[in-house]
Amino acid sequence: MSPYVSVFILSALSAIIVVFMVSASTLFGPKGTNPAKQEAFECGNPPTGSAWGRFTVRFYMTALLFILFDVEVVFLYPWAVLFRDLGLFGFFEMLTFLIVLGIGLLYAWRKGALEWD
Repeated sequence: MSPYVSVFILSALSAIIVVFMVSASTLFGPKGTNPAKQEAFECGNPPTGSAWGRFTVRFYMTALLFILFDVEVVFLYPWAVLFRDLGLFGFFEMLTFLIVLGIGLLYAWRKGALEWD
């Protein structure tokens, strides 16, 4: 057997399950709607103002910094799993990575990107 047969079977099974779930939801789900269900949900409060309100750049900067550092921290997991196999070279390589990450965090902190004034 080809090694791709299992991938094809898994893909076909996944497609069948997706089609079944969407069909079941369409067939057996509630059909009626009302105006309350069509409103935007804002933490249980009725929506006020325009939906096109402007946000400050700080929200975007915080989100970008979170994603940046969150993705970089994901690189720590494989290193921790293979820590003993990598030896001293792996340790210093990760130490360099963490120093660069710390410098980036310090730079963002000094620039005021983490302040909520």
